[in-house]
Amino acid sequence: MSKQESQLIIREMAPRDFDAVLQLGEQVHGGGYMDTPHLEQLWQAGISGGINASFVAFRGDDLLGFRLTVAAGNWQPDEWCSPELWGLAVDRVCYFKSNTLSESARGQGLGGRLLQKSADAVKGQGALGGVAHLWQQSPHNAAVRYFTKAGGRLIKAHPDRWNQAHDNPDYICTLCGDDCHCVACEMLLEF
Repeated sequence: MSKQESQLIIREMAPRDFDAVLQLGEQVHGGGYMDTPHLEQLWQAGISGGINASFVAFRGDDLLGFRLTVAAGNWQPDEWCSPELWGLAVDRVCYFKSNTLSESARGQGLGGRLLQKSADAVKGQGALGGVAHLWQQSPHNAAVRYFTKAGGRLIKAHPDRWNQAHDNPDYICTLCGDDCHCVACEMLLEF
């Protein structure tokens, strides 16, 4: 392996990355996690003022992780959001949709680096903060821990957020199977 192939590259997500992003998403989150039209919609919604807020991390040809982020003003809070508790105007808050890492890339700070890249991008777009739903049942609660370490604070816990009855009927949770009862921790990161 050449020295260049072993270097970690973090760059803006592009359509050429979609197949690898979908594959890693299914490996980490479960079957039916996302399809190409949904991914493309989220990616497009992350671009504002010519600034792309979604990123990928590669080592050679291997996708190690990705961060999907939707620009402030390009998403609407749903029943799993508590904007009255944020203290920020909804149209100035981005949505940190997904931070996904391959098993081999976990525990090395990559999730935080991808989050920082997206935070810098959305600040450039004019956001004052970002909200996310973090998977409480992630291994060792790593999702909530890394977001808290970055300065995020817990707003509210939402049991059954990803249950197939109201979110995605094709989703197969890696822990619960086809009847997900995992908890989503709604968290806010202010800039």
